[in-house]
Amino acid sequence: MSFRLQPRTPPIPTDPNAVRVGLERWQERAAELAGSESGGGALQAMEDPGARALIEGIFAHSPYLTREMLREQTFVVGALRDGVDAAIQQVWADFAAIDPGDGADAIMKALRVAKRRAAITVAMADIAGQWDLIQVTDAITGTADRGLEVSWRHALLEQIRRKKLPLDPDAADPLAGSGLVCLAMGKMGARELNYSSDIDLIVLYDDALPAYADHWELRQAFVNATRTMVKLMEERTADGYVFRTDLRLRPDPNSTPPAVSMTAAETYYESMGQNWERAAMIKARPVASDPESAAAFERALKPFVWRRHLDFAAIQDVHSIKRQIAAHKRGVAIKAEGQNVKLGRGGIREIEFFVQTQQLIWGGRDARLRVRGTEDALAALVQAGRVRGEVANALKLAYRFLRKVEHRLQMVDDKQTQVLPDDPAELDRFAAFLGYEDPKGFRGDLAHHLHTVAYHYARLFEEAPALSIPTSESGSLVFTGSDNDPETVATLSGLGFEDPGAIAETIRDWHRGRTRATRSERSRQLLTELTPALLEALGRMPQPDQAFRRFDRFLEALPAGVQLFSLFHANPALIEVMAEILGMAPSLASQLGREPALFEGVLTHDVMRPLPDADALTAELERHLGVVDDYEVALDTARRWTGDRRFQVGVQIIQAHLDADHAGETFSDIADATIRSLLPVVETEFAERHGRLPDTDSPAIGVLALGKYGGRELTHGSDLDLVFVYDTPLDRESDGPKPLMTSAYDIRLSQRLIAALSAKTAEGALYEIDMRLRPTGAKGPLATGLETFERYYAQDAWTFEHMALTRGRVVAGPARLRARIEDSVRTILTTERDPAELLAAVRAMRSRTAKQHRSSSPWEVKHWRGGLLDLEFIAQYLQLREAHRHPAVLDGNTAEAFRRLGAAGVLDDEEARFLAAATRIWRNLQGLLRLTVGRDFDPETAPEALKRRLARTGRAVDFPSLERNIEKMGETVRAAFARHIGEDEE
Repeated sequence: MSFRLQPRTPPIPTDPNAVRVGLERWQERAAELAGSESGGGALQAMEDPGARALIEGIFAHSPYLTREMLREQTFVVGALRDGVDAAIQQVWADFAAIDPGDGADAIMKALRVAKRRAAITVAMADIAGQWDLIQVTDAITGTADRGLEVSWRHALLEQIRRKKLPLDPDAADPLAGSGLVCLAMGKMGARELNYSSDIDLIVLYDDALPAYADHWELRQAFVNATRTMVKLMEERTADGYVFRTDLRLRPDPNSTPPAVSMTAAETYYESMGQNWERAAMIKARPVASDPESAAAFERALKPFVWRRHLDFAAIQDVHSIKRQIAAHKRGVAIKAEGQNVKLGRGGIREIEFFVQTQQLIWGGRDARLRVRGTEDALAALVQAGRVRGEVANALKLAYRFLRKVEHRLQMVDDKQTQVLPDDPAELDRFAAFLGYEDPKGFRGDLAHHLHTVAYHYARLFEEAPALSIPTSESGSLVFTGSDNDPETVATLSGLGFEDPGAIAETIRDWHRGRTRATRSERSRQLLTELTPALLEALGRMPQPDQAFRRFDRFLEALPAGVQLFSLFHANPALIEVMAEILGMAPSLASQLGREPALFEGVLTHDVMRPLPDADALTAELERHLGVVDDYEVALDTARRWTGDRRFQVGVQIIQAHLDADHAGETFSDIADATIRSLLPVVETEFAERHGRLPDTDSPAIGVLALGKYGGRELTHGSDLDLVFVYDTPLDRESDGPKPLMTSAYDIRLSQRLIAALSAKTAEGALYEIDMRLRPTGAKGPLATGLETFERYYAQDAWTFEHMALTRGRVVAGPARLRARIEDSVRTILTTERDPAELLAAVRAMRSRTAKQHRSSSPWEVKHWRGGLLDLEFIAQYLQLREAHRHPAVLDGNTAEAFRRLGAAGVLDDEEARFLAAATRIWRNLQGLLRLTVGRDFDPETAPEALKRRLARTGRAVDFPSLERNIEKMGETVRAAFARHIGEDEE
């Protein structure tokens, strides 16, 4: 028997044991077939030098092919005898013999046997050097085409027979007239499938066919048919599988069914199609489709793919994608070990990109470039004068070499891999599989082709402008297609993201226009260029994944993205600001997610400029309110203004331009301006129904701030402790349509002011209002007459209420009333007290609060013994004890109170300075923690970036030093507490 299949450069057997085992099993299999022609032929093949060399080479290097060739020994002997061309014709005959009307099990078995024989034939032809790359990929693609034709015919027949489709079950071909359009994408579309490739498909159906005019189950029928097709193609059985099938290149795959109507697809591509989808459609090819519907869809899609005029926006998009990829590959060394011949530098993808991008740009004006295959496109680019002939030839040779390496890698275990072995010895053995006697020859050829591709790829669009934003050089960032790019996932992981796959999927959703902000082509083009810098900035945050999700929520809330992305592009520093907000300040980020317009405040103001004082802020807000003649609009205007300004202060804290201690004063000034500006607006609206009280200054009430607000120590999320006071005789009645007596008038007016400050509108709420510190507490009236106020504090108030009053500050009301309230507060606080009674009451109260709020960590800044509350108790106790002798010691701000107590000689200078400094440090730490992690800070698990920021805020060189410093500071404060007030009562 003669054997026509003779290898030109057979693999070099490097594993004698694998060869021995393989030959033993070959002979065993031949013995099972003894007496048959194939059995004898199998033994004769071992006597033919060429056939034996080919078989031994395969046994030495490919467990997968060894297994399949033993399983199909009769077919293999026939291929050795008659040649691979005859063998592949036999495979095509096997496909043609499958009856699509048979049962699914029978069809699945027949398809898998035919696929197995095709895989053996292709491998033998490639390894033996009998076919070039075009023949190899054409045979692999032909196998997929034929498998799909059988599968689709069966799937459609199934739906027709079940009367789910109104078509003739006896038609000669179920595909004709069915409206099915199955687009083979990518390598399959270009007839360039690799050896262990998935097949990428887009399944459409023609919903405009007359036959389907009144058919309501059309979508479900095609979805079911698609699922049947996928099952026939990819379900693994004892006979293997045919092809893994991927449907994710369809329009918006996360929200569309597996089969999409042609109408919906055309609408999508016309309005939302991306340039990467245009590039993908260059290779799209109808397979197993209704010819008329497929032709109609191709005609409809032609203007989307091939634009008549040179599209400069598309060029910019292509440039940005190319630079995004290229920027991440600079400095990446080309080496043999571990090299990815598809995605790595100088790999197959770069050749494909070199070709497709130029087709995308020039193909609209030059029909010669509208070809699917990579080699055909290179030739067309030469003909069109877009690529020099020598460049195209070098890329063609590299493409063929790298595809051959890719196929040989996949023949080892039938795995879809493009990565060469990391181990040098394993790489040497792989070189032997390619027929290299000296592995240095393989390494040299590989390096030559990779460097050739990398050189020409780097020159692609070299005149394109450089990105104006910094880009990472840590790896690839590619967000096109439907799959996560492995190098991109690795890059995202390297940037610090814990779930890089989810990050990549979300970014692809942005590019699909899943949010309003990314639905325009311009916004997506800008986003492409911004993405590297954005990801790097977010990756530096303490919790990058959370910061990224917050940015995604921010995007979802935006009505449009072009303006913001353009500003980011023009001013990349804003990206850092945004990242800091999202990564370091959850409270600000939450606001931003609900109210994206807040970021306009960052854009319209110099965000790092210190805010003016309360008077200037009040004038500013009053100007905004002065042009508004509607009450609800006025409330929304105040909310926007206050939100913008508070947000600005939060950004300054995060950016370390303002410490939390000074921020407390600014937050308080903003609150002052808001209340001062809104109070007359509220009263004017209130007066429309109830009029005004006669002989009363306007507004009718004064607003007294207590707590942190009174002390000008607000944090970003602080409540406002308020007391409302009036000084109008009780027998007065207002002059409106619905008159009210004084007490009811002022109480109702107070209610309206509280509602204006705290009620939620479309613009959110301003502040939470706490009225529990008013005379008689929560059970008392909202507004209190001044005489009642004075009498209560003189006769009935508890010591803690007097302590709270030390922080009292009148923030709004008519000038005369404000002066009277201030005089009353001062009189109350400067009244001489029994020192022993005062000390006992303060000590007992601190003991009770310590039991109610036990703290085990110094990071619970307020209640930690030696923390803020101890400092506040010391300051307020000493003020109440000494104010009758030294009225100047009164100040609502704790740090300033200590300074005044030192100046008055109540405290020695050194202790006063220490206690004031300790107050500021605790305030700064508390303010930063409240803005970043709230109350949930654990130094064991806290991100290093946050700990570094805390150390800087606490004036320490590093976080361990900060921990030591605050421990010592707390001990000293507690000692001061014991010295001035005494130990806690048990």
